[in-house]
Amino acid sequence: MAKKAPRRTAERIAEVTLELFNRFGEPNVSTTLISAELNISPGNLYYHFASKDALVNRLFDQYEVAMLGLLDAAPDVQDVEDAWFFLHSLFEQVWSHRFLYRDLNNLLSGNRHLETHFHAVLERKTHAFRLMLESLAAAGLMRIDPDNIETLSASMSVMVTYWLSYEYVRNPRQALEPASAGLALTRGAQHVLALLTPYMANTDLQTHLQGLTAAYSSPEH
Repeated sequence: MAKKAPRRTAERIAEVTLELFNRFGEPNVSTTLISAELNISPGNLYYHFASKDALVNRLFDQYEVAMLGLLDAAPDVQDVEDAWFFLHSLFEQVWSHRFLYRDLNNLLSGNRHLETHFHAVLERKTHAFRLMLESLAAAGLMRIDPDNIETLSASMSVMVTYWLSYEYVRNPRQALEPASAGLALTRGAQHVLALLTPYMANTDLQTHLQGLTAAYSSPEH
C-alpha cells in the first residue's frame, strides 16, 4: 500500500492554529505558542505566514468560501425541514470557525481584510435569508409582505452572527467547548427558525414548526 503524502506544512499550521484560536481565542494565542504546539521553529512558521494576521486571513478565507457556498443554497429551501437543515448547516460553519465570532469586534478593529470581507459575508447572509423567505412565501407556506421580509431577514442575520456571543455570556466556561457544540447549534437554529412562526400560513404549519424546534431543543432554555 502506498504511503499517504505528508500534509503540507502550511496546511498543518493553519489547521493547528484554527484549533488553538477556537479553544483559547485569537488574542490569547501567540505565534510562539503555535510554533511550540507544532514543534517547529518560529522561523519555519514565519516562512509560511509572515504574521499572525496572515494566519487569521488564511483561516477567514477558508471560512468565507465555505459560508458563501452554503448561502448559495438559500433559494432551494422549499419547506420547514429544508429551512431547519439550512440553518443548522450555517451554525455548523459558524462553530467550525467560532474564534471569528468570539473575538469579532477585536478582529474587525485591527484587520482591514476582515473588516471589508466580513461585512460582505454579512450582507450575503442577510440576502440569503431574504431569498429563503421569498421561497417559502412563494410555496404558500408563509404570508409576509416585502417590508417584513426585509426586517425578518435582518433579524435572522443578526441572530446567527451573535448567537455564540449570547451562548458565551450564558456560560463563559463551557459554551465554546466542543462538548457544548450540539446544544449550542441546535438552540441557535431553533431560535432563528422560531422567528418565522408568526408568518406561517396556517396553524398546522405553525404546530409543525414548533414541534420541529422542540424536538431538537435542550432541557435548558
